[in-house]
Amino acid sequence: MSIPIYSRMAKTPAGTPHDPRGAERFNEERAARTVASAQPNLDAGVNAIRNVVRTLKPVPGVYRMLDSRGDVLYVGKARSLKARVANYTQLAQLSGRLKRMVSQCRGMEIVTTNSEAEALLLEAQLIKRFRPPFNVLLRDDKSFPFILLRADHKYPRIHKHRGARRAKGNYYGPFASAGSVNTTLNALQKLFLLRSCTDSFFNNRDRPCLLYQIKRCSAPCVGRISEDDYQGLVDQAKEFLAGKSGKVQADLEKQMAKAAEDLDFETAAILRDRLRAATFIQGSQAINAKSVGDADVFALAAKGGHIGVQAFFIRGGQNWGHRAFFPSHTKEVDEDQVLADVILQFYEEVPPPPTVLVDRNLPESELIEAALSELADRKVTLSIPQRGDRRKLMKQAQKNAVDALERRLAEAGTKAKTHRELAEFLELDEPPKRIEVYDNSHIQGAKAVGAMIVASPEGFEKSQYRKFNIKTAQTNDDFAMMREVMQRRFARAMKEDPDREREGVWPDLVLVDGGKGQLSSVMEVLGELGIEDIAVIGIAKGPHHGRAGREVFHFPDGREKTLPTNSPVLFYAQRLRDEVHRFVIGAHRAKRSKAITASPLDEIPGIGPARKRALLLHFGTASKVRAAALEDLQRAPGVSDAVARKIYDFYHASG
Repeated sequence: MSIPIYSRMAKTPAGTPHDPRGAERFNEERAARTVASAQPNLDAGVNAIRNVVRTLKPVPGVYRMLDSRGDVLYVGKARSLKARVANYTQLAQLSGRLKRMVSQCRGMEIVTTNSEAEALLLEAQLIKRFRPPFNVLLRDDKSFPFILLRADHKYPRIHKHRGARRAKGNYYGPFASAGSVNTTLNALQKLFLLRSCTDSFFNNRDRPCLLYQIKRCSAPCVGRISEDDYQGLVDQAKEFLAGKSGKVQADLEKQMAKAAEDLDFETAAILRDRLRAATFIQGSQAINAKSVGDADVFALAAKGGHIGVQAFFIRGGQNWGHRAFFPSHTKEVDEDQVLADVILQFYEEVPPPPTVLVDRNLPESELIEAALSELADRKVTLSIPQRGDRRKLMKQAQKNAVDALERRLAEAGTKAKTHRELAEFLELDEPPKRIEVYDNSHIQGAKAVGAMIVASPEGFEKSQYRKFNIKTAQTNDDFAMMREVMQRRFARAMKEDPDREREGVWPDLVLVDGGKGQLSSVMEVLGELGIEDIAVIGIAKGPHHGRAGREVFHFPDGREKTLPTNSPVLFYAQRLRDEVHRFVIGAHRAKRSKAITASPLDEIPGIGPARKRALLLHFGTASKVRAAALEDLQRAPGVSDAVARKIYDFYHASG
């Protein structure tokens, strides 16, 4: 894959949009502008694209359309970049959505690739990175859990794993949720008695832990099982997780019968419990998928302009859970294309299985197969099931997709109603699209932290949460701390977007945890910055401090209002306040923990963790390092003469 070779305008310093996830709603509104009122912009966009077309060649690659600020509008791939990009200058052939995109385009960036399949993979990667407003987006940033059976120890460990798959071993998954993987893992521990502890815990045991007592581990740490016998359990676990559960169960039944015949009833009871665990795992599979093997199932449902995609994860003929996705930016996009985009973005994070079952013909299905095969480094097949267990499984996925979408629409309707009622209660002109909630946390002014959370009609926007380390207001003054947080937050907003063009920067509603004092501090800061058009409300716990349902809403003009204790609006406000409490307390605890483990040696520039450890091991304490003579420092292991001089000068520079 080559490096970007064409650039027709300057990017932002980071090369990414400001607040890419938070700007999604703004981007959709921006994409909805009419073409009729933007003909000059449309001509400017066409001219910008034509300038790029002149430099392009008929080679495969990926192109990014950029707006006037350098933010990414759209990411696309092409077999022939010159032909594909030139199509955007033929306005008569473009849909209204594409005309809106062209009208905002002011430049492009191009990446050439070795093949169209490689371009398809890069396109999915860039879409997830930049989250452009004119691409279908799979809005799901939660990583999927796996079960990892490690292979870097003579007594392999089995445990839950998230994130990059760097550890050596066998990965089984993905599982749809942490709950499903935890349930399966617990049953696997009962079935195969494999250890789940860390290596450090394992190496320091001199007697079995509780897991051995409750028959969920064979205690290899203290020699209760031989290495060969433990490896036999590992081999059984691999067979079971690979779909050969019947063979494992048959072996266990034979062993149990043999133990009973030999009157070894204790061993027979253990084997009986292991068989029950195997039965539990298979019984928990709500979907019969024994003949499917390793496959993922995707079905799409559409209603009222909204789309839901249901995914089932089948591994070794076992159902490892299901998840519903609700992609955004799907208006004016064919449903088949939406499903194709969702699948490609999904497998940008998750390794594809040998078979991917879909409920419809996808555009460029052969190209998608080639891209997924390249990603998995083996053959991956797209298939529409027609009969048998696979067809039954697809029908069940389609039904689940419809049900999940209907639930989503019902929840969205409830949320929209709550936002309308919130706007009415707080006397806003319209329901807020971006709500920011603020709080701070400290212990008598020490380790003070401020926090901001963000909520939208779709829920909490956790990627936009912010922490503020309090720098100037270090005394026990909540009002001063709130002033500092608000001054830093909105001074930056004024600098980044003074014209209020980007909704991801400016809130519609600010909620402050506190009463009149905190509210006055916020209004004072906003007044100094000349900001007068943001609704600000304080939420206090009322006269009966700590009693839920007695919250008082403070308005800038001094008025106070309350809500009935069973009001959905009150419940929503409490959720917002509880979320900012959770976030700020977590930030404060993290700051305290870091301070507890801090060392005076951390202040010395250029002294890394290895040398700090060497100094502390040699001298015992940081105070002895400070009092050491230059000759003593030079004799410390791992400390050169230059480093010793740096440490000595740091503590004795004042003479």
